[in-house]
Amino acid sequence: MVMREESVVQSDSGVMSRTPVFVGTRVPFQTMIDYLEGGQPLSDFLRDFPAASREHALGTLEQAEDALIARARPD
Repeated sequence: MVMREESVVQSDSGVMSRTPVFVGTRVPFQTMIDYLEGGQPLSDFLRDFPAASREHALGTLEQAEDALIARARPD
């Protein structure tokens, strides 16, 4: 398993009071999760928040996958 080193989400006191956002944007990561949990397709989120790229979205999902697999299979 390859762990992705570069995060696509950041939390910074100077950006939206430390709300985790996609790097280089002010788009909260939680907003994408809310869309997906609500049954909306990723394309709707990307259309409504053009500052967040498809690469941002897929990067967060890949990092979540890596973290879940690593947690399920501790070394």
